[in-house]
Amino acid sequence: MSILTVSGSARSDSTNTALLKALPAFLQNKEFIHFEQLTSLPLYTVAADSNPLPTSVIVWRKAVAEATAVIFSTPEYIHNLPAVLKNALEWLSASGELVGKSVLAITFLPNEPRGEKAMTSLTWSLKALDSKIVAALPLYQTDLQIVAGEITGGEEALEMLREAVGLLM
Repeated sequence: MSILTVSGSARSDSTNTALLKALPAFLQNKEFIHFEQLTSLPLYTVAADSNPLPTSVIVWRKAVAEATAVIFSTPEYIHNLPAVLKNALEWLSASGELVGKSVLAITFLPNEPRGEKAMTSLTWSLKALDSKIVAALPLYQTDLQIVAGEITGGEEALEMLREAVGLLM
């Protein structure tokens, strides 16, 4: 089983990206593949979604298609999804790689209640793509931290993360 992880942040020092990259050490019996090229995707338009497709779109669609499950972790920008993640999801709208695929939606933000609107937007988009959302997990940096590439924090938050990823199986 391979789990594709996708950060909704375009920042190189993103805490969402750090969380996803720390998952293999946190859950050692799982195979994770981190997709790092969302910013290379061109702006989605219906007209652009035809052959020949840009190489970055082919790589993105193949990564999603070959994964057994997908974890999306995103910050919230102006009460919504970051544009880079929304664009990536739009590239999957006509091709169907997420149809029936198990997906875990995560928001990882500095503190509560931030992220509620981004989570709503993410789950709406994932439902529109006919994915199987196994959980929508809001996480906060007040409860979980990434220290030297390892996930640390309160046991309740750590257990919620373990359980949520376990639902992908």
